[in-house]
Amino acid sequence: MTLAPAPPRAATEHPPSTTVDIGGVALELLHLPGPHTDRAPLVFLHEGLGSVDLWGQKDHYWPATLCAATGRSGWVWSRRGYGRSDPIPDVRGSGRHGPDYMHRAAWDTLPQLLRVCGVERPVLVGHSDGATIALLHASRHPVTACVAMAPHVFVEDVALRAIEQAREAYLHTPLRERLARYHRDVDNAFWQWNDVWLSAPFRAFDIRTECAAITAPLLLIQGEDDEYGTMAQLDDTARAVPHAQRLALPGCGHSPHRDQAEAVTRAITDFLAPLA
Repeated sequence: MTLAPAPPRAATEHPPSTTVDIGGVALELLHLPGPHTDRAPLVFLHEGLGSVDLWGQKDHYWPATLCAATGRSGWVWSRRGYGRSDPIPDVRGSGRHGPDYMHRAAWDTLPQLLRVCGVERPVLVGHSDGATIALLHASRHPVTACVAMAPHVFVEDVALRAIEQAREAYLHTPLRERLARYHRDVDNAFWQWNDVWLSAPFRAFDIRTECAAITAPLLLIQGEDDEYGTMAQLDDTARAVPHAQRLALPGCGHSPHRDQAEAVTRAITDFLAPLA
C-alpha cells in the first residue's frame, strides 16, 4: 500500500469515471479509449487500498500512459468498498472478508464485469492484491496476457508486519484523512483489507497450486525493496509458471508503476508487442 503516487513523466489525462451495476452492486469503472480496437484491452486491478483514482494523479495517470504506450484501450475499476463503488454492509461483522476474497473477485466478479464491458480475452494488469486476482483469473479464464506487479501468492511475515504498521498508522496518524480523498467510505476500504490479512485463517492463504494452471503469457514484476513481500513471491510463481518472464527492480518498493514508472511502462510495452 502506497499513498502518494509518483507521477510518470508523460502527462496523460484522466477522464471521468462512471459506475456499472454488477449483481445489484454499483462498481466504479473508467474506460480509456485506445487507437487499436483490434488489440485486447488492458484491464487494471488495483492494490488492497487502491481505487480508480489511486493509480495516479489526474493529469499524470499511469493507466492512460500505459494504454498510450501499447496502443490499447483500457478498463480501470474499483472493487466493492473502494473508490466510488458501493460499500460492503457491516464490513467488520457479517460482511467481513473470508480468506477466499481474492478468489471470489477473480472468479465471480471479474468475469461479470468483463461481460458488461464486452471484453473476452483481456490483458490483465494487476498490482499487489490486484496482481493476485489477475493470477487467479488467468488460472481459470482465457486471457491474452497477464502482468502481475508485486503479487501475493502466499503469506509472508514481512507482509503481516507491514500491514500491522499500516493499521497503527491508520489509527494514529493522518493516513485516514489522506485515504479519505480517494474512497467514498474510507473505513470500508481500510478495514475490509486490514482485517482479513491480519486474521488467523488468512495465514494459510496460498495460490501457488492455482498458478500452475496459467498458460497465457505472464510478466512478473517486483521491487527488490518491497516492504510487503520478498522476491520469494516471484521465485515461487515462476516455478509454478515456467514460461513466465520476470523483472526485478533494484531500488524499488511495493509499487513498481509509481517508483519506476518509465521502466515498468517500457517492460510491459515490450512484453505485449509480439501479441499485437
